[in-house]
Amino acid sequence: MKNLKSVLLASTAALSLLSFGSFAQSVSVTDSTLDGAEAQIAAIAQQTGSDYQITGASSQNYVRMTANIHHSMSHGGLKN
Repeated sequence: MKNLKSVLLASTAALSLLSFGSFAQSVSVTDSTLDGAEAQIAAIAQQTGSDYQITGASSQNYVRMTANIHHSMSHGGLKN
């Protein structure tokens, strides 16, 4: 039983470290065109060398687009 608790604790600690190694940030932009909105998101991702995945877009008089920017801890987060 003691060995099982040790293995479970070690596994939980390892998974916790993995989850802190990378993360996603949700961003939202507006523009007059779909291409312009995606270009803004691509520029945000490019600042950190990250990838992005568009999660939604809507259009009325303007385009509102949301995306997840997938960071890695080696990139150091967003740059200003």
